[in-house]
Amino acid sequence: MPQRFASPSTSVSLYIHIPFCQTKCSYCAFNTYTGLDHLMSPYLAALSREMRHIAKNARAFFAPARTLFLGGGTPSLLSSSQVARVIDDARECFKLAAGSEITLEANPGDGTLERFRALKDAGVTRISIGVQSAHERDLALFRRRHSFDDARATFEMARAAGFDNVSVDLIYGAPHQTLDEWAVTLEAILAWQPDHVSLYSLSLEENTIMTRQVRDGGLPAPDSDLAADMYDLCCERLERAGFGHYEISNWAKPGRECVHNRQYWLNLPFLGFGAGAHGYAFDQRYWNVNPIPDYIQRMRGSTSLPIREGCLSPVVDGSEAVDKLAEMSDTVILGLRLLNEGVSDSDFEQRFGISLDGVFGEVIAPLEEIGLLRRDNNTLYLTPRAYLVSNQVFYRFARDS
Repeated sequence: MPQRFASPSTSVSLYIHIPFCQTKCSYCAFNTYTGLDHLMSPYLAALSREMRHIAKNARAFFAPARTLFLGGGTPSLLSSSQVARVIDDARECFKLAAGSEITLEANPGDGTLERFRALKDAGVTRISIGVQSAHERDLALFRRRHSFDDARATFEMARAAGFDNVSVDLIYGAPHQTLDEWAVTLEAILAWQPDHVSLYSLSLEENTIMTRQVRDGGLPAPDSDLAADMYDLCCERLERAGFGHYEISNWAKPGRECVHNRQYWLNLPFLGFGAGAHGYAFDQRYWNVNPIPDYIQRMRGSTSLPIREGCLSPVVDGSEAVDKLAEMSDTVILGLRLLNEGVSDSDFEQRFGISLDGVFGEVIAPLEEIGLLRRDNNTLYLTPRAYLVSNQVFYRFARDS
């Protein structure tokens, strides 16, 4: 058994993928499907079997799970009783710690006040709402099935149900979007007083509707200079509203940072469940089979490869080993995304037995000289001028397994 991340005190987070959607968003490249709602019940049964299978093999190597995230797809298509069963399985299989952050992504218009109350009773502690824009033209371009009024009503229902940790997702840099329109969206959302805001610059991913539209000339390509101005406006306006800019694309009120995503940014282990889910454990990055019918069928089997080969269940479709150098590289790249925490040299040396400069000194020094990295109390940080060109910083640390 590999030694890294194999201590019973190692914390782990759980991600559960719900790949069902009613419509496909134009920018979406995630593993999602429409018109397969009839497979929901067998899918959830397979999901339960996958969790139990992995728990049987792996639970002894981890402390109680610290977070659970239901993403998609559209987890809010599940009934509250189905959500409760998923959470109960996670508690039973991985001893999900009391008071853990449990996030559910919600599509505007999918809920009622009674349903949000039932979700809270089921154990959900955090709601993430995919609002994306305050403008109906943008929502139509994104092929979202909700209006901005739907989004506002959903936020208000989550608050009325007692959720004190509600996040909002927005997209900027879309075709035809102007800086003034983006400012209107920001002000409209801030009026709601959310606890957390995730703001994503539109990227054209392969095999998406919008990418095809741009390639065919039906839409203009995103304007990177305009997107940079929109990002600068985010930084200024959200800071003024009392949000901490704790990660490149994420802002939060004090104490409302996303604990689950921090697990990713600290490059710590997480287990992924469901069709197309990814995980990282036992020095392996692994991914599950994508098609829902294949996932269900495979989980009906009872055989799997040994855990030492990285295949934690019969639904694993592939995996890759992560050697120490690649792990060090990932730890720096992901850690630098945490703008206020950075990468501590002492933590890095404790984890790997070598200093940051001992591995990456020739990379760090020139980036410090040109003002893209800075050091403070033996911790390495991105500088604000690096936020918009962070990928140019990160690729310099990239190392393959």
